[in-house]
Amino acid sequence: MVDADAFIEEATAEISDEVGDANAVIALSGGVDSSVAAALAYRALGDRLTPVYVDTGLMRKGETDAIRETFSFMDSLRVVEAQDRFLDALSGVTDPEEKRNVIGEGFIREFEREAKEADADYLVQGTIYPDRIESEGNIKSHHNVGGLPDVVDFEGIVEPVRDLYKDEVREVARALDLEEVVSERMPFPGPGLAVRVVGEVTREKVEVARAACHVVEEETEEHDPWQAFAAVLGKATGVKGDNRVHGWVVSVRSVESRDGMTARAQELPWKTLQRIQSRITGENENVARVVYDVTHKPPATIEYE
Repeated sequence: MVDADAFIEEATAEISDEVGDANAVIALSGGVDSSVAAALAYRALGDRLTPVYVDTGLMRKGETDAIRETFSFMDSLRVVEAQDRFLDALSGVTDPEEKRNVIGEGFIREFEREAKEADADYLVQGTIYPDRIESEGNIKSHHNVGGLPDVVDFEGIVEPVRDLYKDEVREVARALDLEEVVSERMPFPGPGLAVRVVGEVTREKVEVARAACHVVEEETEEHDPWQAFAAVLGKATGVKGDNRVHGWVVSVRSVESRDGMTARAQELPWKTLQRIQSRITGENENVARVVYDVTHKPPATIEYE
């Protein structure tokens, strides 16, 4: 395990040395990785750091409001409303790697625009060690590693937690006295709900995934999963009332893990699964059925794309 106090001191000094007297923007998502990176960078740079949260339209339910509240102590926080730009760019894209590349480039271009306004030369982001391993091993491109475009308009990209696993990042978050809602928060993919929609990303499928994920997070909380969510797979027939419908198939996934490199499907109680399916199908008339994913990692990845 990491010596959190020693790491904080070393990482703060490294950020200060790397950025020097320049300004920087931090890619803030609300997850523990970017939150720790932001806290470290804020210690090192103070008001020379501009936190930037990009609302891609692919975020968790209530995410943007939560970001504004959680990071209200950072006066320079910028919230970028980029939903239409991201969803339009994803229109017609079905390949998972291409999705990640589109989103990676979209993020960088948003940060470049905000950096120009803030007169910032550096980008700080919360890349962690598993992100690098999976991108370099061609398991999948992470939006902040393999999904980055070849040309980036920054003097440097600073990654203070790049050598840490998720559980080590949480240790650092606790040592930084970040709120528990941040330090213990369930992982959420950088590309957001785009990788919880199999195939083309549409506004309808994103809304189904967002609502279903919210239900799964609420209903599995008492079972303390490492990660739990829902994904939209495709369509199948069903019956609602007296009518035959052709609606969305939603897959529920809940796993136990230490660092995300491997994971085991969680054995949720039948009553919990029934509550989940009842809420998801009952709260969205366009969902025809709910299934539960029992596959471990490996052979499956945790996310669907």
